[in-house]
Amino acid sequence: MAANRRGGRPQKPGAKRQTNKFSTHAGSGQSAGFADRKTEKRTFKPGRIVKQGARKADASKPDNQITSKQEAREPFILPPRPEGPAPKRSPFQLMVSEPWDHYALIDMGHGRKLERYGPYHLIRPEPQAMGSPSLPEEIWDKADATFSGDLEEEGPGRWKYPTPLGETWSTHWDDIRFHGRFTAFRHVGFFPEQAAHWAWMEQQLQKAYLGRAPKVLNLFGYSGVASLVAARAGAEVTHVDASKKAVAYGKENQMLAGLQDKPIRWIVDDAMKFVQREIRRGNQYDGILLDPPKFGRGPKGEVWQLFEMLPEMLDACRQILSPQAQFFTLTAYAMRASYAAFDELMLEIMTGHGGIVETGELMIACEGSERRLATSIFSRWRPLEKDEQGY
Repeated sequence: MAANRRGGRPQKPGAKRQTNKFSTHAGSGQSAGFADRKTEKRTFKPGRIVKQGARKADASKPDNQITSKQEAREPFILPPRPEGPAPKRSPFQLMVSEPWDHYALIDMGHGRKLERYGPYHLIRPEPQAMGSPSLPEEIWDKADATFSGDLEEEGPGRWKYPTPLGETWSTHWDDIRFHGRFTAFRHVGFFPEQAAHWAWMEQQLQKAYLGRAPKVLNLFGYSGVASLVAARAGAEVTHVDASKKAVAYGKENQMLAGLQDKPIRWIVDDAMKFVQREIRRGNQYDGILLDPPKFGRGPKGEVWQLFEMLPEMLDACRQILSPQAQFFTLTAYAMRASYAAFDELMLEIMTGHGGIVETGELMIACEGSERRLATSIFSRWRPLEKDEQGY
């Protein structure tokens, strides 16, 4: 089974589960009992799960009728932070992706958005578009495709085409080519709001003087545009996604971009399990991209709950950051959450590493107007620049 790529809800007991073929997964950590904190040495140790009494499933119920409460994880307890400076806190930021020749947000409102993707104009649901459209309805009526369905990111639905269209089309950002794609869950093979992060990551990598190629880990990597950007910037990239189809699309995009000679490892795996193995192997990365879903299930029934499991995932990723790390970036599409909550969590996770934590929202600028669409929350850590040392 595949995890929900963006948003979505756990299915009700007994309901038929809709799978998302373009999702990624993360598993849960292992449980351990309470430790006596008074006798515990103040050395850095991996986090642990507090065991508060096992929940046993009702044997009379089929496996697909286990309730969400029975599937709930025990809370994760962060270990003591390593010695060292706490990160600086940056003011709230807005990262805005501007239109480019193959993408533009044309209009938005009443829970929908009208976008241009290469040769096509598409209409998709958008809960954050709470205002009113500024363009007349007849312009919306000329769209080449409309997605209808649940307003949740992974809600079931379908595309409607006035004129039949192919499944994919060739598109690009900067000079990196890849495929746009009509998927069963309203996504189109890439997320244009991430363009601001792609440009920022590329700058971080280009100014890194490590005496070797930077190593980047892209978790929940989807179809790999961020991996292609990092590889073009000179990084050795490890791309992890639990969807075989998503990884296959990433490899296809690498060929389309003409970057087949760049060092990208395409790995089909559970994100949490992969990171845990990297900790045991002693592998480290100079940059980590983390773009998890709100809810999902792994191939062996692993449950991913963003608000329950994110602290453990961040703590695990922190353990594989190299001493020369250039960035650690989290994106969360749970827009009903508070950006300040993610800011506090990243500051706590990165205590001992100094640097600075920048948190805010990703937005898309509407073409030809001052309007902007908020899409997601981000929080990222980076080392301080020389001119920021007194910040």
